[in-house]
Amino acid sequence: MNVIVLLADGVRPDTLGGAIDAGALPALARLRAEGGRHEITSTFPSVTGPAYAPFLVGRYPGPVGLPGIRWYDRSRTTCRFPDYARSYVGYQLAYVNSDLDAASPTIFELVPGSVGALSVITRGLAARDRLMALSPRSALRAALTHFAGTLDTMLNVDREIGDAVAARAGRTPYLFAAFGAADKMAHAEGHTASRVIDALRIVDATVAQVRHDLERRGEWEQTRLWVSSDHGHSAVTRHEDLARVVADCGFRVLAHPLVLRIRPEVAVMVSGNAMAHVYVDLASRARPFLGGMTERSRALVDQLLARPSVDLLLATNDGTTCTVYSQTRGHAVVEREGGRFSYRRHDGDPLAIGTDLADVSSSSASDACLATPYPDSVVQIAHLAQADRSGDIILSAARGWDFRARFEPTPHVSTHGTLLRDHMLVPLLASHPPGRTPRRTADLMPSALAAIGRSVPAGLDGESFF
Repeated sequence: MNVIVLLADGVRPDTLGGAIDAGALPALARLRAEGGRHEITSTFPSVTGPAYAPFLVGRYPGPVGLPGIRWYDRSRTTCRFPDYARSYVGYQLAYVNSDLDAASPTIFELVPGSVGALSVITRGLAARDRLMALSPRSALRAALTHFAGTLDTMLNVDREIGDAVAARAGRTPYLFAAFGAADKMAHAEGHTASRVIDALRIVDATVAQVRHDLERRGEWEQTRLWVSSDHGHSAVTRHEDLARVVADCGFRVLAHPLVLRIRPEVAVMVSGNAMAHVYVDLASRARPFLGGMTERSRALVDQLLARPSVDLLLATNDGTTCTVYSQTRGHAVVEREGGRFSYRRHDGDPLAIGTDLADVSSSSASDACLATPYPDSVVQIAHLAQADRSGDIILSAARGWDFRARFEPTPHVSTHGTLLRDHMLVPLLASHPPGRTPRRTADLMPSALAAIGRSVPAGLDGESFF
């Protein structure tokens, strides 16, 4: 058996479902009818790059070294002088594979002969199996597309990906392909824009061609084809300049793209652009945790929480607990011990779960959060807050806001990155019915291994749905 995973970057379940219902995506409609359509949860941060880790590593991104598309290396052991900061928006995208935990194998490493197309994570792929691989020419085209805002170029890139996928489908045990145009269109025009549907038509055409070729060769029934996404989207109308907000609080701030600062005190690392890691007391190479912060840094917690742009503020207390603050819904403590999770309300219920959770499994925690405004929030907060490279303060933006008012070449009208439902829920279409209901994007990696007949490593965050 072989597995094909097509990732339509930034596509919401309702956007996909609406386009299918309207008759725009006949090949995907056939998948929905035969194998089913599911809504599953992504990861926090719900942002391209880190959110690929569940698909390809079976792990949440923070603990495997990818806490956001921008992060600060407090330990000064990975990133270089003079700024010790990382941004995967640009040439440092080439560092993703080395930043990724060496002890966490990718599916490409576990399944030799795999193929990847436009994948952010490529560790384990042979050069010949990296379709649309990063080259000086492709890097220049990507840069021109991003900075000039020539969005139609992304549609052409996706068409090339579709052609490359169709040529290799069925000839490799595992194929992963990312189609990025829908996300670009959504940022620029909104998640229901006509060009988002144009991008989905390219995915649909790819599925139709792959299916035609595999049926003609008698290989369709031995193939499992899944179409999913890494994050959702929601409208944004207000842009908070988070770096300036922190600077106005009296701190010397390091933030992209202006990372050359003399003796910075705080690093502001925005992803998505609706989530951010904030690193305080930068003179220390160890995380201060909430109780060890200087008085000025503790005051910054209160100042940020008072901003209308901030929905949730996370502050790590120690190696196992994190306090979750909401300006209007009080605070609670999230705890993780091994694979067990707890949620203890104090003066409110910031995650709107409606009850405390005591020492529950990952699945039970997911079930408790599923109908809330923040699906899978307890598990995602626990993993990201405890990650070594995460910020001392982690922000999830309020609906309608993001944290980057400057330096975006294409003004954003839609955003993602937070724990909000619109960002965390993604679709999954399957060519054949799964053995159980899929829960998370992290489930696809162990499910692919099981389908192919390979052993599933211990310690993954996902569970096979076979």
